[in-house]
Amino acid sequence: MLDVASLRADTPGCKQVVHLNNAGAALMPTPVLETQIQHLRREGEIGGYEAKAEAAGRIDAAYRSIARLINCAPEEVALLENATVAWNAAFSAFRFRAGDRILTGEAEYASNYLNFLLAKERYGVEVVPVPSDASGQLDVAALERLIDERVKLIAVTHVPTNGGLVNPAAAIGRLARSAGIPFLLDACQSAGQLRLDVEALGCDLLTATGRKYLRGPRGSGFLYVRRSLLDRLEPATLDLHAADWVAPDRYVMRPDARRFENWEFNYAAVLGLGAAVDYALRLGLEAIETRVKWLGARLRFILGDYAKLPVWDLGEEKCGIVTFTVPDRSAEQIQADLARHRINVSVATPAGARLDAERRRLPDLVRASAHYYNTEEDDIAKLTKALRDTRRA
Repeated sequence: MLDVASLRADTPGCKQVVHLNNAGAALMPTPVLETQIQHLRREGEIGGYEAKAEAAGRIDAAYRSIARLINCAPEEVALLENATVAWNAAFSAFRFRAGDRILTGEAEYASNYLNFLLAKERYGVEVVPVPSDASGQLDVAALERLIDERVKLIAVTHVPTNGGLVNPAAAIGRLARSAGIPFLLDACQSAGQLRLDVEALGCDLLTATGRKYLRGPRGSGFLYVRRSLLDRLEPATLDLHAADWVAPDRYVMRPDARRFENWEFNYAAVLGLGAAVDYALRLGLEAIETRVKWLGARLRFILGDYAKLPVWDLGEEKCGIVTFTVPDRSAEQIQADLARHRINVSVATPAGARLDAERRRLPDLVRASAHYYNTEEDDIAKLTKALRDTRRA
Protein backbone atom coordinates (compact mmCIF):
# COMPACT_ATOMS: atom_id res chain seq x y z
CA MET A 1 0.00 0.00 0.00
CA LEU A 2 1.21 3.49 -0.84
CA ASP A 3 1.13 6.31 1.71
CA VAL A 4 -0.69 8.70 -0.61
CA ALA A 5 -0.81 11.57 1.89
CA SER A 6 2.97 11.42 2.26
CA LEU A 7 3.46 11.20 -1.49
CA ARG A 8 1.26 14.25 -2.01
CA ALA A 9 3.21 16.15 0.65
CA ASP A 10 6.38 15.19 -1.26
CA THR A 11 4.91 16.68 -4.46
CA PRO A 12 4.86 20.50 -4.38
CA GLY A 13 2.53 20.68 -7.38
CA CYS A 14 -0.28 18.96 -5.48
CA LYS A 15 -0.72 22.19 -3.50
CA GLN A 16 -1.14 24.17 -6.71
CA VAL A 17 -3.21 22.13 -9.16
CA VAL A 18 -5.26 19.01 -9.72
CA HIS A 19 -2.86 17.34 -12.10
CA LEU A 20 -4.50 14.79 -14.40
CA ASN A 21 -2.02 15.22 -17.22
CA ASN A 22 0.51 12.62 -16.14
CA ALA A 23 0.62 11.07 -19.61
CA GLY A 24 1.84 14.48 -20.74
CA ALA A 25 4.29 15.32 -17.97
CA ALA A 26 3.82 14.24 -14.36
CA LEU A 27 4.51 16.39 -11.31
CA MET A 28 8.06 15.83 -10.10
CA PRO A 29 8.59 14.87 -6.44
CA THR A 30 10.89 16.95 -4.25
CA PRO A 31 13.92 14.59 -4.45
CA VAL A 32 13.87 14.77 -8.26
CA LEU A 33 13.62 18.56 -8.22
CA GLU A 34 16.36 18.93 -5.62
CA THR A 35 18.71 16.55 -7.43
CA GLN A 36 18.59 18.68 -10.56
CA ILE A 37 18.84 22.00 -8.73
CA GLN A 38 21.83 20.85 -6.73
CA HIS A 39 23.70 19.72 -9.84
CA LEU A 40 22.95 22.96 -11.69
CA ARG A 41 24.21 24.85 -8.66
CA ARG A 42 27.43 22.83 -8.72
CA GLU A 43 27.85 23.57 -12.43
CA GLY A 44 27.60 27.26 -11.59
CA GLU A 45 30.00 26.94 -8.68
CA ILE A 46 32.78 24.77 -10.10
CA GLY A 47 32.09 24.37 -13.84
CA GLY A 48 30.14 21.95 -16.00
CA TYR A 49 32.93 19.44 -16.71
CA GLU A 50 34.02 19.48 -13.11
CA ALA A 51 30.49 18.99 -11.79
CA LYS A 52 30.06 16.04 -14.13
CA ALA A 53 33.30 14.47 -12.88
CA GLU A 54 32.17 15.00 -9.29
CA ALA A 55 28.84 13.27 -10.04
CA ALA A 56 30.33 10.41 -12.07
CA GLY A 57 29.32 7.75 -9.59
CA ARG A 58 25.72 8.94 -9.45
CA ILE A 59 25.57 9.17 -13.24
CA ASP A 60 26.71 5.55 -13.56
CA ALA A 61 24.15 4.62 -10.91
CA ALA A 62 21.37 5.95 -13.16
CA TYR A 63 22.15 3.21 -15.69
CA ARG A 64 21.98 0.59 -12.97
CA SER A 65 18.67 1.94 -11.68
CA ILE A 66 17.10 1.85 -15.14
CA ALA A 67 18.43 -1.68 -15.60
CA ARG A 68 16.67 -2.69 -12.35
CA LEU A 69 13.48 -0.98 -13.52
CA ILE A 70 13.21 -3.05 -16.71
CA ASN A 71 15.25 -6.14 -15.71
CA CYS A 72 18.25 -5.87 -18.00
CA ALA A 73 21.99 -5.29 -17.75
CA PRO A 74 23.28 -1.71 -17.38
CA GLU A 75 25.32 -2.24 -20.55
CA GLU A 76 22.05 -2.63 -22.48
CA VAL A 77 20.88 0.89 -21.53
CA ALA A 78 21.53 4.13 -23.42
CA LEU A 79 20.48 7.55 -22.13
CA LEU A 80 18.88 9.89 -24.67
CA GLU A 81 17.15 13.27 -24.62
CA ASN A 82 13.64 11.86 -24.83
CA ALA A 83 11.62 8.86 -25.99
CA THR A 84 11.35 10.11 -29.57
CA VAL A 85 15.12 10.47 -29.92
CA ALA A 86 15.52 7.01 -28.34
CA TRP A 87 12.95 5.44 -30.67
CA ASN A 88 14.45 7.13 -33.74
CA ALA A 89 17.93 5.95 -32.74
CA ALA A 90 16.66 2.38 -32.51
CA PHE A 91 14.61 2.42 -35.70
CA SER A 92 17.24 4.15 -37.82
CA ALA A 93 19.79 1.48 -36.87
CA PHE A 94 17.97 -1.08 -39.04
CA ARG A 95 19.11 -1.37 -42.65
CA PHE A 96 15.94 -2.05 -44.60
CA ARG A 97 15.73 -3.16 -48.22
CA ALA A 98 12.97 -3.05 -50.80
CA GLY A 99 10.34 -5.67 -50.03
CA ASP A 100 11.05 -5.83 -46.30
CA ARG A 101 7.96 -5.60 -44.10
CA ILE A 102 7.36 -3.76 -40.84
CA LEU A 103 4.44 -4.93 -38.71
CA THR A 104 2.84 -2.43 -36.36
CA GLY A 105 -0.49 -1.68 -34.69
CA GLU A 106 -3.45 0.40 -35.73
CA ALA A 107 -3.03 2.57 -32.63
CA GLU A 108 0.63 3.31 -33.36
CA TYR A 109 1.89 6.74 -32.32
CA ALA A 110 2.17 9.34 -35.08
CA SER A 111 5.90 10.05 -34.74
CA ASN A 112 6.68 6.35 -35.11
CA TYR A 113 4.38 5.89 -38.08
CA LEU A 114 5.88 8.90 -39.86
CA ASN A 115 9.22 7.12 -39.75
CA PHE A 116 7.64 3.98 -41.16
CA LEU A 117 6.36 6.06 -44.08
CA LEU A 118 9.79 7.64 -44.50
CA ALA A 119 11.34 4.16 -44.67
CA LYS A 120 8.71 3.21 -47.23
CA GLU A 121 9.73 6.15 -49.43
CA ARG A 122 13.47 5.67 -48.93
CA TYR A 123 13.85 1.91 -49.06
CA GLY A 124 10.63 0.50 -50.51
CA VAL A 125 9.58 -1.31 -47.35
CA GLU A 126 5.98 -2.38 -46.81
CA VAL A 127 4.28 -1.04 -43.68
CA VAL A 128 1.57 -3.42 -42.46
CA PRO A 129 -0.79 -2.38 -39.66
CA VAL A 130 -2.02 -5.41 -37.75
CA PRO A 131 -5.81 -5.24 -37.25
CA SER A 132 -7.25 -4.68 -33.79
CA ASP A 133 -9.33 -7.40 -32.19
CA ALA A 134 -12.84 -7.05 -30.75
CA SER A 135 -11.49 -5.53 -27.54
CA GLY A 136 -9.56 -2.85 -29.42
CA GLN A 137 -6.05 -4.14 -28.75
CA LEU A 138 -3.65 -5.48 -31.36
CA ASP A 139 -4.96 -8.83 -32.62
CA VAL A 140 -2.25 -11.34 -31.73
CA ALA A 141 -3.75 -14.06 -33.94
CA ALA A 142 -3.76 -11.67 -36.90
CA LEU A 143 -0.14 -10.78 -36.15
CA GLU A 144 0.83 -14.45 -36.24
CA ARG A 145 -0.82 -14.88 -39.65
CA LEU A 146 1.13 -11.89 -41.04
CA ILE A 147 4.55 -13.14 -39.99
CA ASP A 148 6.69 -14.45 -42.84
CA GLU A 149 10.30 -14.30 -44.01
CA ARG A 150 9.85 -10.73 -45.30
CA VAL A 151 9.09 -9.28 -41.85
CA LYS A 152 12.21 -7.56 -40.51
CA LEU A 153 10.71 -5.67 -37.56
CA ILE A 154 7.69 -5.69 -35.28
CA ALA A 155 7.21 -2.24 -33.72
CA VAL A 156 4.29 -1.52 -31.39
CA THR A 157 3.29 1.20 -28.95
CA HIS A 158 2.59 -0.37 -25.55
CA VAL A 159 0.10 2.29 -24.36
CA PRO A 160 -1.19 4.43 -27.24
CA THR A 161 -1.54 8.19 -26.92
CA ASN A 162 -5.32 8.30 -27.36
CA GLY A 163 -6.68 6.18 -24.52
CA GLY A 164 -6.22 3.71 -21.69
CA LEU A 165 -5.53 0.68 -23.90
CA VAL A 166 -2.58 -1.54 -22.94
CA ASN A 167 -1.44 -3.61 -25.92
CA PRO A 168 -0.57 -7.30 -25.24
CA ALA A 169 3.19 -6.76 -25.42
CA ALA A 170 4.20 -10.07 -23.82
CA ALA A 171 2.10 -12.07 -26.31
CA ILE A 172 3.59 -10.05 -29.17
CA GLY A 173 7.05 -10.68 -27.76
CA ARG A 174 6.53 -14.43 -27.65
CA LEU A 175 5.59 -14.48 -31.34
CA ALA A 176 8.48 -12.22 -32.30
CA ARG A 177 10.98 -14.33 -30.39
CA SER A 178 9.75 -17.62 -31.82
CA ALA A 179 10.00 -16.18 -35.34
CA GLY A 180 13.41 -14.57 -34.73
CA ILE A 181 12.10 -11.08 -35.58
CA PRO A 182 13.32 -8.02 -33.63
CA PHE A 183 10.59 -6.43 -31.50
CA LEU A 184 10.72 -2.68 -30.76
CA LEU A 185 8.38 -1.62 -27.94
CA ASP A 186 7.49 2.02 -27.42
CA ALA A 187 7.01 2.20 -23.64
CA CYS A 188 6.81 5.97 -23.50
CA GLN A 189 3.47 5.93 -21.66
CA SER A 190 3.82 2.66 -19.78
CA ALA A 191 7.19 3.22 -18.08
CA GLY A 192 6.47 4.29 -14.53
CA GLN A 193 2.84 3.18 -14.38
CA LEU A 194 3.20 -0.49 -15.37
CA ARG A 195 5.75 -3.13 -14.46
CA LEU A 196 8.20 -3.57 -17.32
CA ASP A 197 10.37 -6.66 -17.56
CA VAL A 198 12.08 -6.96 -20.92
CA GLU A 199 12.55 -10.69 -20.45
CA ALA A 200 8.85 -11.26 -19.78
CA LEU A 201 7.85 -8.83 -22.53
CA GLY A 202 10.18 -10.46 -25.05
CA CYS A 203 11.16 -7.13 -26.60
CA ASP A 204 14.60 -6.57 -28.12
CA LEU A 205 14.42 -2.80 -27.94
CA LEU A 206 12.42 -0.57 -25.61
CA THR A 207 12.17 3.20 -25.47
CA ALA A 208 10.87 5.43 -22.68
CA THR A 209 10.76 9.01 -21.45
CA GLY A 210 11.43 10.44 -18.02
CA ARG A 211 8.80 13.14 -17.93
CA LYS A 212 5.62 11.05 -17.91
CA TYR A 213 4.77 8.36 -15.37
CA LEU A 214 8.36 8.09 -14.13
CA ARG A 215 7.97 11.65 -12.78
CA GLY A 216 11.37 12.68 -14.08
CA PRO A 217 12.48 15.84 -15.89
CA ARG A 218 11.66 16.85 -19.42
CA GLY A 219 14.58 16.24 -21.75
CA SER A 220 15.36 12.78 -20.40
CA GLY A 221 14.73 9.29 -21.72
CA PHE A 222 16.37 5.96 -22.39
CA LEU A 223 16.78 3.14 -24.88
CA TYR A 224 17.18 -0.55 -24.08
CA VAL A 225 18.92 -2.77 -26.66
CA ARG A 226 19.18 -6.50 -26.07
CA ARG A 227 22.84 -7.55 -26.04
CA SER A 228 22.32 -10.30 -28.62
CA LEU A 229 20.94 -7.76 -31.12
CA LEU A 230 23.46 -5.01 -30.49
CA ASP A 231 26.09 -5.95 -33.05
CA ARG A 232 23.45 -6.35 -35.77
CA LEU A 233 22.52 -2.67 -35.44
CA GLU A 234 24.41 0.32 -36.79
CA PRO A 235 23.63 3.73 -35.28
CA ALA A 236 22.72 6.28 -37.93
CA THR A 237 25.42 8.61 -36.60
CA LEU A 238 28.50 8.33 -34.41
CA ASP A 239 30.61 10.68 -32.35
CA LEU A 240 33.66 10.36 -30.12
CA HIS A 241 31.51 9.07 -27.26
CA ALA A 242 29.87 6.34 -29.36
CA ALA A 243 33.07 5.15 -31.06
CA ASP A 244 36.85 5.42 -30.89
CA TRP A 245 38.74 6.78 -33.92
CA VAL A 246 41.62 4.29 -33.73
CA ALA A 247 43.36 5.02 -37.05
CA PRO A 248 42.97 7.59 -39.84
CA ASP A 249 40.68 5.24 -41.75
CA ARG A 250 39.23 3.09 -38.96
CA TYR A 251 36.94 3.35 -35.95
CA VAL A 252 35.67 0.95 -33.30
CA MET A 253 32.18 1.32 -31.87
CA ARG A 254 31.49 0.97 -28.19
CA PRO A 255 30.57 -2.60 -27.27
CA ASP A 256 27.50 -1.53 -25.27
CA ALA A 257 24.25 0.32 -25.87
CA ARG A 258 25.95 3.65 -25.25
CA ARG A 259 27.00 3.57 -28.89
CA PHE A 260 23.58 5.20 -29.42
CA GLU A 261 24.44 8.14 -27.18
CA ASN A 262 26.40 11.28 -27.96
CA TRP A 263 29.04 13.06 -25.94
CA GLU A 264 27.05 16.04 -24.68
CA PHE A 265 24.42 15.55 -21.98
CA ASN A 266 22.19 17.62 -19.76
CA TYR A 267 23.60 15.94 -16.67
CA ALA A 268 21.12 17.62 -14.35
CA ALA A 269 18.38 15.82 -16.31
CA VAL A 270 20.32 12.54 -16.26
CA LEU A 271 20.64 12.74 -12.48
CA GLY A 272 17.00 13.78 -12.20
CA LEU A 273 15.97 10.74 -14.24
CA GLY A 274 18.05 8.50 -12.01
CA ALA A 275 16.42 10.00 -8.93
CA ALA A 276 12.96 9.51 -10.45
CA VAL A 277 13.64 5.86 -11.25
CA ASP A 278 14.99 5.29 -7.74
CA TYR A 279 11.85 6.93 -6.32
CA ALA A 280 9.63 4.55 -8.31
CA LEU A 281 11.72 1.54 -7.32
CA ARG A 282 11.45 2.44 -3.64
CA LEU A 283 7.66 2.58 -3.91
CA GLY A 284 7.50 -0.62 -5.96
CA LEU A 285 6.11 -0.87 -9.46
CA GLU A 286 3.54 -3.47 -8.41
CA ALA A 287 2.03 -1.05 -5.88
CA ILE A 288 2.19 1.81 -8.39
CA GLU A 289 0.52 -0.21 -11.14
CA THR A 290 -2.23 -1.42 -8.82
CA ARG A 291 -3.11 2.09 -7.66
CA VAL A 292 -2.87 3.74 -11.08
CA LYS A 293 -5.09 1.12 -12.69
CA TRP A 294 -7.59 1.45 -9.83
CA LEU A 295 -7.72 5.23 -10.23
CA GLY A 296 -8.20 4.84 -13.98
CA ALA A 297 -11.06 2.39 -13.44
CA ARG A 298 -12.71 4.67 -10.88
CA LEU A 299 -12.40 7.63 -13.21
CA ARG A 300 -13.98 5.69 -16.08
CA PHE A 301 -16.83 4.58 -13.83
CA ILE A 302 -17.50 8.06 -12.46
CA LEU A 303 -17.32 9.77 -15.85
CA GLY A 304 -19.17 7.08 -17.78
CA ASP A 305 -21.66 5.44 -15.43
CA TYR A 306 -22.23 8.31 -13.03
CA ALA A 307 -21.80 11.45 -15.15
CA LYS A 308 -23.06 9.69 -18.32
CA LEU A 309 -20.27 11.04 -20.50
CA PRO A 310 -18.92 9.11 -23.51
CA VAL A 311 -15.73 7.30 -22.46
CA TRP A 312 -13.60 6.01 -25.34
CA ASP A 313 -11.03 3.65 -23.81
CA LEU A 314 -10.68 0.15 -25.26
CA GLY A 315 -8.70 -2.99 -24.49
CA GLU A 316 -8.80 -6.09 -22.33
CA GLU A 317 -6.26 -4.37 -20.07
CA LYS A 318 -6.51 -0.67 -19.30
CA CYS A 319 -4.25 1.74 -17.43
CA GLY A 320 -4.48 5.15 -15.79
CA ILE A 321 -5.29 7.08 -18.97
CA VAL A 322 -8.95 7.94 -19.52
CA THR A 323 -10.38 9.64 -22.62
CA PHE A 324 -13.83 11.16 -22.80
CA THR A 325 -15.93 13.77 -24.54
CA VAL A 326 -18.62 16.19 -23.40
CA PRO A 327 -21.62 16.54 -25.73
CA ASP A 328 -21.87 19.92 -27.47
CA ARG A 329 -18.47 21.04 -26.19
CA SER A 330 -15.12 20.64 -27.93
CA ALA A 331 -12.25 18.96 -26.15
CA GLU A 332 -10.28 22.21 -26.35
CA GLN A 333 -13.13 24.09 -24.65
CA ILE A 334 -13.29 21.51 -21.86
CA GLN A 335 -9.52 21.67 -21.38
CA ALA A 336 -9.69 25.47 -21.11
CA ASP A 337 -12.68 25.36 -18.73
CA LEU A 338 -10.92 22.87 -16.47
CA ALA A 339 -7.74 24.95 -16.52
CA ARG A 340 -9.73 27.83 -15.05
CA HIS A 341 -10.52 25.49 -12.15
CA ARG A 342 -6.77 24.69 -11.89
CA ILE A 343 -7.34 21.18 -13.23
CA ASN A 344 -4.83 19.94 -15.81
CA VAL A 345 -5.87 17.60 -18.62
CA SER A 346 -4.78 17.34 -22.24
CA VAL A 347 -6.39 16.83 -25.65
CA ALA A 348 -5.78 13.74 -27.81
CA THR A 349 -6.38 14.60 -31.46
CA PRO A 350 -6.87 12.15 -34.33
CA ALA A 351 -3.45 13.17 -35.66
CA GLY A 352 -1.75 11.41 -32.74
CA ALA A 353 -2.88 7.92 -33.83
CA ARG A 354 -4.54 8.46 -37.18
CA LEU A 355 -5.24 4.87 -38.22
CA ASP A 356 -7.06 4.09 -34.98
CA ALA A 357 -8.83 7.46 -34.94
CA GLU A 358 -10.12 7.08 -38.48
CA ARG A 359 -11.13 3.45 -37.93
CA ARG A 360 -13.14 4.44 -34.84
CA ARG A 361 -14.18 7.87 -36.21
CA LEU A 362 -12.84 9.56 -33.11
CA PRO A 363 -13.24 13.27 -32.45
CA ASP A 364 -10.76 15.24 -30.39
CA LEU A 365 -10.77 13.62 -26.94
CA VAL A 366 -10.22 15.00 -23.47
CA ARG A 367 -7.44 12.94 -21.91
CA ALA A 368 -7.30 12.68 -18.11
CA SER A 369 -4.34 10.62 -16.93
CA ALA A 370 -4.20 9.71 -13.25
CA HIS A 371 -1.13 8.92 -11.17
CA TYR A 372 -0.74 7.38 -7.74
CA TYR A 373 -0.68 10.76 -5.99
CA ASN A 374 -4.13 11.63 -7.34
CA THR A 375 -7.10 10.89 -5.08
CA GLU A 376 -10.72 10.01 -5.70
CA GLU A 377 -12.07 12.10 -2.84
CA ASP A 378 -10.16 15.23 -3.87
CA ASP A 379 -8.84 15.28 -7.44
CA ILE A 380 -11.45 13.16 -9.20
CA ALA A 381 -14.24 14.79 -7.19
CA LYS A 382 -13.00 18.24 -8.25
CA LEU A 383 -12.85 17.12 -11.87
CA THR A 384 -16.41 15.81 -11.88
CA LYS A 385 -17.72 18.92 -10.10
CA ALA A 386 -15.97 21.19 -12.59
CA LEU A 387 -17.38 19.17 -15.51
CA ARG A 388 -20.85 19.39 -13.99
CA ASP A 389 -20.52 23.16 -13.60
CA THR A 390 -19.20 23.45 -17.16
CA ARG A 391 -22.16 21.55 -18.59
CA ARG A 392 -24.57 23.80 -16.73
CA ALA A 393 -22.95 26.99 -17.95
